[in-house]
Amino acid sequence: MNSLFKALSHPARRQIIDMLRKGPMTSGEIAAAFDMSWPTITGHLNALKDANLVSQEREGTSIRYRLEISAVEEALGFLLSMTAAPKKERDK
Repeated sequence: MNSLFKALSHPARRQIIDMLRKGPMTSGEIAAAFDMSWPTITGHLNALKDANLVSQEREGTSIRYRLEISAVEEALGFLLSMTAAPKKERDK
């Protein structure tokens, strides 16, 4: 869970997640949206991959990334559980 929240802590990574919500994209398509060096973009994609937020597959000479909804659902479930009232308060 820590790697997931660490991955989401950077605004560029959150923007990549938002882009991938619309569908899979190649690394080149993702990089074109940013004014960053290729190694920086690769580092962000690797952080998202390490947190299981994205998966990759080779497509010819390109790498296509897709959002992994299960990791996003896990993070949301955790956040929702943190905001829920303690059981004693709910039972009143």
